Amino acid sequence: MEEVAIPQPGAGQVRIRLEGCGVCASNLTPWAGPEWMQFPTEPGSLGHEGWGVVDAVGEAVGGLSVGDRVAALSYNSYAEYDVADAGAVIPLPRSMAESPFPGEPLGCAMNIFRRSEIEAGQTVAIVGIGFLGAILTRLATDAGARVIAISRRPFSLDLARRMGAAETIPMDDHHAIIGQVKALTGGSFCDRVIEAVGKQWPLDLAAELTRERGRLVVAGYHQDGPRQVNMWLWNWRGLDVINAHERDPKVYAQGIREAVDAVASGRLDPSPLYTHRYPLEQLGEALDATRDRPDGFLKALVIPR
Repeated sequence: MEEVAIPQPGAGQVRIRLEGCGVCASNLTPWAGPEWMQFPTEPGSLGHEGWGVVDAVGEAVGGLSVGDRVAALSYNSYAEYDVADAGAVIPLPRSMAESPFPGEPLGCAMNIFRRSEIEAGQTVAIVGIGFLGAILTRLATDAGARVIAISRRPFSLDLARRMGAAETIPMDDHHAIIGQVKALTGGSFCDRVIEAVGKQWPLDLAAELTRERGRLVVAGYHQDGPRQVNMWLWNWRGLDVINAHERDPKVYAQGIREAVDAVASGRLDPSPLYTHRYPLEQLGEALDATRDRPDGFLKALVIPR
């Protein structure tokens, strides 16, 4: 591995000695080498799910000290060190001292759950059970909702049941799925539908499963071009359509704080979802696995040491 200089924190920043970083679908477009990317990227680039220990503190930083274990929203965390703005660094409690904590995707799940406005007694369909869909299944179930989990892999459907899904449906036949959900809901379909795949067909399917005046939540990362939607259906059913992707760093950080609280309290246990670990030298293999989804794969963690 090429050695690079250890980054120095500026005013209002902290440097983190990284213990690990998650790998997610948003890494895959740069990994494929699109025309708009410039290569080679900066050292550590693409990594934005890091956690570790505060190693150095810049001027005008309060509430964080060297030695604090933290999760951070930073952007070069496929490395041994990264620098982040202090406001994007969230302390982890001592009770989580031995636990990996990819804060960004966990925070995303909390933000998506909040914007979904899921309540007890609702029927919620989740289309796509990966890392995000599995966490949302648990959160929705704990809120008292009835979850119908839809995914293409038997492994994912088994996981959804373990996370509390009341029913599971293989994602293989568009019209058959619609018929099954219609039967399960007495013809009314679902109060909330969360699309967590990032592809055209699952988005189309999710709209079909949303009841009149229901809420369709787009949580999938749609990175491979424009989408077409059935506006006639959306309009006729009077759907509330929520794009649950945040762009405000403060909202991201708040989601991470909520995830820390959920894990520390025992409300959420993401540890079974970290199915694969790779040393930093094998980052390419980790990205390939995220793309190819071998059987049993859900979430990869990259460990610098």
